[in-house]
Amino acid sequence: MLSRTADHLFWMARYMERAENTARMLGVSYEMSLLPQSHDAAEQGWRGLLSISELTSSFAQRFGEVTARNVMDFMIRDESNPSSILSCVRAARENARAVRGALTTEVWETQNQTWLEFNKLLRAESTLRDPGPVLERVKTRSHLSRGVTVGTMLQDEALHFLRIGTFLERADNTARLLDVKFQAAVGGDFFGAQAKEGQEIDFYHWSAILRSVSAFEIYRKVYRNVIVPEKVAELLILRPDMPRSLAACMNDVVANLNLVANAQSAETLRRAGRLRSDLQFGHIDEILATGLHAYLTQFLDRVGDLGVGISRDFLVPMAA
Repeated sequence: MLSRTADHLFWMARYMERAENTARMLGVSYEMSLLPQSHDAAEQGWRGLLSISELTSSFAQRFGEVTARNVMDFMIRDESNPSSILSCVRAARENARAVRGALTTEVWETQNQTWLEFNKLLRAESTLRDPGPVLERVKTRSHLSRGVTVGTMLQDEALHFLRIGTFLERADNTARLLDVKFQAAVGGDFFGAQAKEGQEIDFYHWSAILRSVSAFEIYRKVYRNVIVPEKVAELLILRPDMPRSLAACMNDVVANLNLVANAQSAETLRRAGRLRSDLQFGHIDEILATGLHAYLTQFLDRVGDLGVGISRDFLVPMAA
């Protein structure tokens, strides 16, 4: 497969997954903003959302005050924000258009219709006043895109690069969500030596985090207990049977990388396999003992390096 074709497929999948994950993060932040809380706490929650995507400085240049409406505007429909849902859906569609010959008709039509439908939704006056329906629609269209891709495409290199892009992006976003939301919930490193005994954790906060990654029912089924931070971290980091966990994502990344391996990808495969092994044989107590924030920061660095390696070995090289 031509590297340029692989590049378009990889980024088409990444952008669609990024749009869905942005919708998920906005959804949980919007739900949390409706709970009784101080103005400072609400503002801190929205600031945390911006830091997840490393958009704090970009937002400050575009808007003055950090409010729910401003953040929603910036993250949903601001064309100057490359990580907004609008920008991601457009980029996914443009990458799909560039490689229509490598896609089935159903996959292309799904991507194109997603773009057209999202633009129609944005014209509604209620979008920012009640963003819930728009965010849910983005998630639904992303699910549809993934389902049509797996259900209609030949299981060849094209599908493998789409899957690599999907799961690499999902791993990155799950780690960012965990890092920011855990720190926001507990006011620092809850699991470190500074943790306060008897600290009460808001059930609604943790349930909202779980719902943001479609894990609330899964948590209940797996642990059959009250929601506690340690178990939430374990579920979303180490459980390979949880679809959006870091372990599950890396299992799929490694599996698909092995299917497209070439003569120059040995080092990238080694790094991906090492990261998967650390998750496969890791224990939540060890992770929490060293600090959740430090662990997730290192994970994000390693995923970033892995993305660079994939680009170097298979795709159009990134600009220096």
